[in-house]
Order: sequence, then C-alpha cells, then structure tokens
Amino acid sequence: MPIDAQELDHLTALRRDLHAHPELGFHEHRTAGIVAEALREAGLAVTTGVGGTGVVGTLRNGPGNGAIGFRADMDALPFAEATGLAHASTVPGVFHGCGHDGHSATLIGAARHLARMRDFSGTIHFIFQPAEEGLGGADAMVRDGLFERFPCDRVFALHNWPDLPLGSARTRAGPIMAAADRFDITISGRGGHAAMPHQTPDAILAAATLIGELNTIVARRVAPTESAVLSVTKVTGGDSHNVIPAQVSLTGTVRTFSTAVQDRIEQSLRAICEGVARASETQVAVDYVRYYPATINDADCAEIALAAARAVCPDAKAAPDPAFTSEDFAFMLRARPGAYLWLGQRDEEHVAPLHHPGYDFNDAAIPTGIAWFAQLARTLLPA
Repeated sequence: MPIDAQELDHLTALRRDLHAHPELGFHEHRTAGIVAEALREAGLAVTTGVGGTGVVGTLRNGPGNGAIGFRADMDALPFAEATGLAHASTVPGVFHGCGHDGHSATLIGAARHLARMRDFSGTIHFIFQPAEEGLGGADAMVRDGLFERFPCDRVFALHNWPDLPLGSARTRAGPIMAAADRFDITISGRGGHAAMPHQTPDAILAAATLIGELNTIVARRVAPTESAVLSVTKVTGGDSHNVIPAQVSLTGTVRTFSTAVQDRIEQSLRAICEGVARASETQVAVDYVRYYPATINDADCAEIALAAARAVCPDAKAAPDPAFTSEDFAFMLRARPGAYLWLGQRDEEHVAPLHHPGYDFNDAAIPTGIAWFAQLARTLLPA
C-alpha cells in the first residue's frame, strides 16, 4: 500500500521540525522525546534511555516467532548550516548535515505504516540510536544490552546517498563502509631562535618529514590489491616568524576494510614516527584510536535487502565498490547479521554532498525508505 499524501505531509513536517532543532550526539533529548511519542501514538511499546538517549519501539503481530530490527540514527553535526531554507537549523553551529533527521522520520513512517497494515507475523524492533557521528552510539546501545533486551534475528539500516539519484538504491555483500581510525601525533623539541636552528631540534621540520613519510604508507606498505586511505588533516604549531616552536601536532584518519591492512598501517605509522624521532632528535608521541570497525554486510542479508529494494525502487542494484566513509551501524552488524543500504536522494534541488553546509535531506525519498522497510518485514516475517 503506497504512502498517501496526507501521511507524507505529516512526516515531512516532522522531518523539517527535527532539522530545525538539531541535537548533538548523546544530547538528543528533544528528538528522542518526539520519536518516543510518535511510536506510542502508533501503538508500539516504547523503551527510552537505551545506550544513553536511544529509543526502541517494539511492534508485535500474529503468532510468528521471528524478530528483526530496523535502525535509524538521530544526531546532528557540529557545524553551521548555509542552506537558507525556511526549516534551517535554529541552533547555532549545529546542523543535520547528514540526513539523520530524514532517517528518523522515515523509520517513524515505517513503524506507523506497519502498525496500520499488520501484514507480517512476528516482532519488529524500531531502533533509534544516538551519537552516530563519531561517538559510537550504536556501540553504546549494544553494550547496554540492546540485542539481549530486544532480540533480533537480523538487523537492517539505510542511509540517504546524494551520489545516487532519487528512486535508486545500492547495497552489497561484505564490506560496504570503511573502518575509521584517528591518529594524533605530537612532535616535541626544545624550541629556539629561528636564526640558530642548529641549537634546537626542529619540530616543524620533523612534522614535515612525517607528513611526507606517512603518505607513502598506503602506496608502499599496503598490497596494491587492497584498498586503504591515510590522510593528514590537521597541522598545529608555531606562533612567530622567528621562533622554532617546541611542539607541533598532526592529526589524521585512516580508512580500511581489512583488519590485517589496518594492523599493517598502524604498525608502519608507529615505526615511521620512531624513525623520524631518532633522525630529528625530537620526541614523537602517537595516540592511535580505532573508533569504528568496517561495516560488513552479511551476504544473505545483503541479498534480502537488495531484493526488497528491487521490489520498491525503479533502480536497485548491487554496489560495485564500498565507500571509504564510516558508519557505526558496524557495531550492530558485528553483534547480529544484517545489511546496510544506500538510498538515492539526488535531484535538481538536492545536489549537495553529505557533511556539506548546503546539504538537506530530500523528503521525496521518505516513501521509498518506508516501502523498503515494509518489504523487508513482509519478506522476513511472512503473515
């Protein structure tokens, strides 16, 4: 049954309200309250405070024993919006620049639709998670007993994808999103006069050497048949034109799909830092954090997800390659088999990429997202 115009208007208004009132990770109190109330109004049993500000709505129907989970993220990003839209963020420096407002509205719509239709037999847990943007809200929910309290045989999620046109969808078996690591390197010398560099270890020069060497790791220490990215994204140090600073810091990220490659890159990074420290007579400290694992789709679940997409999308295909962006749904997929889907949203008015100040979720994608979740429910929990 298609989503009628009145329902879509309701969900669009809800999505735009969430967009106008964004909240950062683990602070989604207003958002969680709106989600919980919408689920209760649809007749679901609702549990709040899961993994912090997470919300789980449970819908049961018929005698079926199967149980599945559908997940959406709720948090916004810490940067300013520049869309000029009527529903633009009212919170300075906070912005739904990744479409989590649209994901939440879509999953609320799926819960409302399935609660009306009741064309499945079993249990569906609608999982609204906090803090996807770098803070590991999915991990917090799993650690809080998500799948023990709300057992799921399989778990699924979608993400809007501006690289794909509206009406399209992609997924794939195996890796679909990369593991994300962060490194912070601190180079310490003694500092001194720029006219007398022979008297002090030069932290600036050591940092420059490190940047060059780090950028050889993927090219020279990772097999050409593997895929990886290492990027230095921040350099800090120095206050004057005539002073060699005592300290310089570098920050960056590593993206991989294989634990073996991830290990090789971290090992190489640490070895290079040790070598530069000896050569430059500086001290080099490394803080290396693996904050998100790779998002790995179960092969059977990916096929089920793709079949459901083909049933509701004009253009649904297997993705040829994974993306180097990361996603903390990976923690849920490590705990339960499942799959993650990219849902196209690009049209003439929605061309900005994710995490761009001009980005906005395309409300026209909501019905397709709802239909996909509903098709999964009918497939996995047949009435």
